[in-house]
Amino acid sequence: MTDLLIKGALLVDGTGAPARTADVAVSAGRIEAVGDLGGQAAAQVVEAGGRMVCPGFVDVHSHSDLALISNPRAHSKIRQGVTTEVLGNCGLGVLPLEAGTDTAALRAAVAFIDVDPAVDWAWRDLAGYRAALTAAGPSVNTASLVGHLPLRAAAVGFADRPATTSERARMCELLAAALDDGAVGLSTGLIYAPASYADEAELVTLAGVVAAYGGVFAWHLRDYTDGLAESVRQAVRVAEASGCRTQISHLAAVGRRNWGGVARALRLIEAADADVRADVYPYLAGSANLSQLLPGWAHDGGEAAMRRRLRDPRVRGRIRAEWADRWWDWPDVFVDGSPLATDDDALDLVAEGGNAVAMVAFGRSEDDLLAALAHPATVIGSDGFALDPAGPTGRGTPHPRSYGCYPRLLRHHVGPGRLTLEQAVHKCTGAPAKLFGLAGRGSIRAGAAADLLLLDLEKIEDLSTFAHPHRYPAGIDLVVVNGAVVIDDGVHTGARPGRVLRSQTEVNP
Repeated sequence: MTDLLIKGALLVDGTGAPARTADVAVSAGRIEAVGDLGGQAAAQVVEAGGRMVCPGFVDVHSHSDLALISNPRAHSKIRQGVTTEVLGNCGLGVLPLEAGTDTAALRAAVAFIDVDPAVDWAWRDLAGYRAALTAAGPSVNTASLVGHLPLRAAAVGFADRPATTSERARMCELLAAALDDGAVGLSTGLIYAPASYADEAELVTLAGVVAAYGGVFAWHLRDYTDGLAESVRQAVRVAEASGCRTQISHLAAVGRRNWGGVARALRLIEAADADVRADVYPYLAGSANLSQLLPGWAHDGGEAAMRRRLRDPRVRGRIRAEWADRWWDWPDVFVDGSPLATDDDALDLVAEGGNAVAMVAFGRSEDDLLAALAHPATVIGSDGFALDPAGPTGRGTPHPRSYGCYPRLLRHHVGPGRLTLEQAVHKCTGAPAKLFGLAGRGSIRAGAAADLLLLDLEKIEDLSTFAHPHRYPAGIDLVVVNGAVVIDDGVHTGARPGRVLRSQTEVNP
């Protein structure tokens, strides 16, 4: 007997094809049949009543690397319809951890994603991390990128200098080992030390390894502000030199004086003689560690050295002088829900809390956002975390994208003059699954993995706000992962059927 039968749904299948009415049958974790299934019997029958059924959302830009071990039920992601997360973005990875690597220094460098300090980093490589994820048993599927920060920490350390030839070779060896273990690619964060100290030769060398494995190189660009265009040109140059498929992360033009920059960046992507894409989230504010606003030299030697420098009045004076022509205004920068007022406010916070101090920064253009969302080279990525408002990961005032990215897209960016429903769903499902080689995910067809959503389009709404972020959305009625019902009538069933995926894997890894 069929395990689950969804009847009379508005089917948006993830391919971009026109919506149609259909039934969907699920058996043994896979989609058994799609169409007019008549009186087919099933253990569980759900009458859709015209509600939309679509594939589960594939979040290509997640920072849940540690959050999922703390919160395997993945509350904030699964409740907004995410069934697969691509981890390890912005270079802020959690592996490899070679013998001799200063693990405490690395953990401090990626503190932005270290949302539960109780999580023990007991792994050394991707195989060990995959085992830790599997043991945690998350409700969502996961695929992993390799982070540039831990690669550089392992081979070079935290100094502000180019890598030597032998150090680049060691990074390539570590990267290849992770790709052999099933990583879907590499990510860099060229604003985050020590990856920010990499020169273009290092980036081309690493990209060549990724290209040999058919993976994706995801880029947190060196600059999203005054230097956005040149930063995109660098990503394009590396893609063209290496032949590596490239994904520019959270494309945006940051700072009011840079409004209009996204259109120019998209033209550079269109002109590239390489496969270059971008991800975007539907908000006019971003979030990252506050310390990224410091000049690069202030990070030399790691977080502890940075915090010591910020206690030196001469160093603070030098930073204030470099900030004189800054792209931001302090009232646009919030920490724990409150705006900053002065340079010294920011410097005091970073000196005390290091890279763990998170900011939410406003000051973006809606026209830029709409241009990015509409472009055929973009897909949707939340840039968020799998948070539990009742657990250790529920502290503070995070960006609402962790709870509401996908419902917000469907509520506010689908309609006349914006995306069609089919385009929006494709950007969240089929397109990202294809980009990262996640075979059997992202579409509704016979034989595919049964990652499914049942949504009420009249009620879909993101309820998470910047003032009150820990709120689940409305309108997500049913979430199915690998054939198991995880969200039923908006309630988490406790099921944790997620799988750790490999690039180009079949439905069952």
